[in-house]
Amino acid sequence: MATPVGTHGALRVCGTRLCDSAGQPVQLRGMSTHGIQWYAQCVTGPALDVLARDWRADVLRVSTYVQEDGYASDPRRFTELVDDLVDLATARGLYVIVDWHILDPGDPMANLARARTFFAEIARRHAGADNILYEIANEPSGVSWSRIRSYAEQLIPVIRTHDPDAVVLVGTRGWSSLGVSEGADEREVVADPVRAANVMYTFHFYAASHDRRYLDTLSRAADRLPMFVTEFGTQTYTGDGGNDFARAQSYLDLMAAKGIGWVNWNWSDDKRSGAVFERGTCAANAYADPARLKPAGVWIRDRLRAGRPVA
Repeated sequence: MATPVGTHGALRVCGTRLCDSAGQPVQLRGMSTHGIQWYAQCVTGPALDVLARDWRADVLRVSTYVQEDGYASDPRRFTELVDDLVDLATARGLYVIVDWHILDPGDPMANLARARTFFAEIARRHAGADNILYEIANEPSGVSWSRIRSYAEQLIPVIRTHDPDAVVLVGTRGWSSLGVSEGADEREVVADPVRAANVMYTFHFYAASHDRRYLDTLSRAADRLPMFVTEFGTQTYTGDGGNDFARAQSYLDLMAAKGIGWVNWNWSDDKRSGAVFERGTCAANAYADPARLKPAGVWIRDRLRAGRPVA
């Protein structure tokens, strides 16, 4: 069976696009875990078999919270857990985004020392792998773009020491909104990009909360910057509430037209509407049962399956 990594190989940034080993533009599409401190039980081998083969995803984002009982509470445990999840996804031919999931505090510098340790270890263990992308700051907030850029420029060399060619994903200001949520826009990044190669910039949206301003900002940015939507939902920004499938489709149409990769939040059975499975699905190992899907799960599975034919 053909797999995404088997088909495309090592990735690199070419201009404003993500390209495969043959230099051809590629749009990765997939799912993010919920916080692995809470929902690691939903990211098993059988679960990823379903994600890769039935849902036909290209990429898994491993959401490694730093605070909120995450990495900072037990660095060794979470390093080993991330390592195991990368191996599970790799065995199924998936690309993996290793997500350093900062939320509070929103200043990535607050966790710089921890990030150095974590990414040095993960990059060392997976040096030479073709399928790892490093997302080094999930949602910076309350800090300037210049400070985020400085953080990236200090951390990227740590990764490059072990994995010199990997793609690095850099969070943007205002919860990865390119600054829109804090009254700015993409121009600050265009004017002062990270001084490193093979870098992309992240954008997050939740369709029921984020209106046309966000969509238009992403559209403009994609013409000037390599963009990757590493998190989005069809609900409100809390990951809960009603779904706005019409606006979410507008975003998906834009991302398809401009080749922007995307990852949906989230692959779990959390009680909120943004989790794709009904409660109890993970314990029952019932990932392949369509009756276990919430409306958001039905919607995103249909779109993933439509994007990649059966090999």
